[in-house]
Amino acid sequence: MLDDILAFLPCETPDAWLEAAIDNQSRLLIDHANCEKKAAAAAMNLMYRYTSKPDLLTRMSQLAREELLHFRQVVEILKNRGIEYVRLSPSRYASGLRSLITMDGNLRLVDTLIVGAFIEARSCERFAKLAPLLDAELERFYGGLLKSESRHYADYILLAKRYSESDISTRVAHFAAKEAELINRPDDKFRFHSGVPA
Repeated sequence: MLDDILAFLPCETPDAWLEAAIDNQSRLLIDHANCEKKAAAAAMNLMYRYTSKPDLLTRMSQLAREELLHFRQVVEILKNRGIEYVRLSPSRYASGLRSLITMDGNLRLVDTLIVGAFIEARSCERFAKLAPLLDAELERFYGGLLKSESRHYADYILLAKRYSESDISTRVAHFAAKEAELINRPDDKFRFHSGVPA
């Protein structure tokens, strides 16, 4: 699945972001917790908005449960390491992608699912790159997240294709261009999905 994810993403995480992650592990973990919580909320939001789609409800309910489990696991790691779970402002990444979502009928759902796929794919790519650079506990944890998070990416893409009235490749390319810009542009805030450290 990781090969599919790397083919889906428009670029790799820059080395400068990985270096910043090693130097800012407390912030990395705090924002990772935030990302898991937001991912669960996004899945729940889709469940509330699209109640007439049983396959979406099934997949999103499972996704939300898993994301909340991951949230709890990260919070436990923070506690064990004596890191206070403080509020961090969000990165520009998710809002930058969501700014391209059309409000036009069914395409809104398809775009929302494509954005979900990009967020999950980028998370997987960063877990895979980070894991070998971290201590043994975090290497195991991030390596273990890859399986479920890659399934979340696959669920989002499957649903986007299912609910689209046409091939989604043009929409995917539309979001991919923005995703590459967000990942490669200088960013003054270090977050799990931030761009190149300014």
